Amino acid sequence: MQIAFKNVNQLWSYVLTETLERLGLNCAVLCPGSRSTPLTLAFAQKVPKIEAISILDERSAAFFALGRAKATGTPVVLVCTSGTAGANFYPAVIEAKESRIPLLILTTDRPAELRECHSGQTIDQIKLYGNYPNWQVELATPVADMKMLAYLRQTVIHAWENCQFPTGGVVHLNIPFRDPLVPVDDGTDFLLNTQEFFAGIFSPEIANISYELPQEWLKSHRGIIIAGVSQPKKPKEYCLAIAHLAKFLQWPVLAEGLSPIRNYAELNPNLISTYDIILRNHKNAQQLLPDIVIQIGEMPTSKELRNWLTLSKPLYWVIDNCSHNLDPLHSRTVHIRCSIDNILLDQECKNNHNLSLNYLQNWLDLEAKARINIDHHFANMSELIESKTAWLISQNLPNSTPLFIANSMPVRDVEFFWKPNNLEIQPFFNRGANGIDGTISTAIGIAHNSQSSVILTGDLALLHDTNGLLIKNKLIGHLTIVLINNNGGGIFEMLPVAKFDPPFEEFFATPQNIDFALLCATYGIEHKLISSWQDLLKSLKSLPNRGMRVLEIRTNRKRDAQWRKENLSKFADDL
Repeated sequence: MQIAFKNVNQLWSYVLTETLERLGLNCAVLCPGSRSTPLTLAFAQKVPKIEAISILDERSAAFFALGRAKATGTPVVLVCTSGTAGANFYPAVIEAKESRIPLLILTTDRPAELRECHSGQTIDQIKLYGNYPNWQVELATPVADMKMLAYLRQTVIHAWENCQFPTGGVVHLNIPFRDPLVPVDDGTDFLLNTQEFFAGIFSPEIANISYELPQEWLKSHRGIIIAGVSQPKKPKEYCLAIAHLAKFLQWPVLAEGLSPIRNYAELNPNLISTYDIILRNHKNAQQLLPDIVIQIGEMPTSKELRNWLTLSKPLYWVIDNCSHNLDPLHSRTVHIRCSIDNILLDQECKNNHNLSLNYLQNWLDLEAKARINIDHHFANMSELIESKTAWLISQNLPNSTPLFIANSMPVRDVEFFWKPNNLEIQPFFNRGANGIDGTISTAIGIAHNSQSSVILTGDLALLHDTNGLLIKNKLIGHLTIVLINNNGGGIFEMLPVAKFDPPFEEFFATPQNIDFALLCATYGIEHKLISSWQDLLKSLKSLPNRGMRVLEIRTNRKRDAQWRKENLSKFADDL
């Protein structure tokens, strides 16, 4: 097939978008602007093979794209015009880098002759995101030349690969365009043989490297597996691989609330979900000191766990196929850079692995006691306390529900109280940089074209991203926002600075005194004030198929903080 082009920007944009389509791109998020016109028109012509979504606010757009990439596991393209538009992508770029999420950012720009001369809407966009991208480059200014088109095609392929290998992250292409930006005849006369030009383009695959089981693991009866923060593409297979390793070694699995393992509980009989509470009991913490630790994924949030590991100084292994350093404790660490399912378990070695199971049983006994204490306490609690929300949600969502967990207190309550279940809930989060930027936008990105989804968030995280609510009209699917409204930053109530008021309330807690019913009405979003736990249960048992709604739970921030301080210690003392 041959296509005739009369406009060089149209030719350039066609080659770029066609290459991406053949590589497997299925979603492009486009922010309105003039300089990006050639790319916007090219992506619009790719519908329906590539979904083109227009989002007004660049920061919201970037986090929406981040959410889509999290949900699909494949790169999403972000397009914006010149000037400060691309700067608004920066928080999502940082999060994508730190959480290893593939994003391909296309910032359009003025050509070289219109820079550094006060031409409008022009800033220095070269290396705009510093060292955060996996790779970044400025493309040549478009020309109708076969060698240059081949350069463009191969550069785009290289960019696509660098989004994903060896570690997921951001690639930034800065793309200058000269006028005319619309596809009018500019004197170009170029015929492109597409069948020949695009032959042989395909999406690359990850090479799987297997590792033999380290012999040190077989010699220890005081080893633990830490299943940390992780968003695997195939959660059930991931959980099974960890369960097989735990069964092989007869070690406990300390599973972070953000790990899918707690939502596939029946697969792993060695599951420990209450480790933070168990380790708050100093006698137990001392008796449970391990010789060997295998960390899979990133380190859990728990400060109790981190302090305990620092004290024990075990031999340490990290299993993860990324290139990052995932050991914030700087232990004696060996990093095995492969997927957990590529650890080879030799049955012959297992036959010789007859060690005492007392250590494992001690963990399991304490887990059972702690779980009874927590469940009994919450089951008999009628007061609307923030911490019970995570416990209740963990048992009452429809099967396989995608759940986004916001930062600050929600993510900690999930670690403390998320009850193991077999609902196969899909946890998502922004724990790369741990910020509250783009919370709503990311959740909408996850919910888009997916099963009806839920987000658990505090009031400040929602308010920090109210522009994300503008994406409501783009959402294909449904998102329920479970809003903990304690009128301020509950996380700061847990810190020593809470004792210093003033200035604590104004400068740290920062209450905003927002009527969320009115805010929802502004965006045309359903709002419901939750009056009891039964009311929340009824609202979560069956999720709507489309639209957005807010379920607001009003709690007392200082009471919430005091409850945690009293009961986390009490649960531990009872062990």
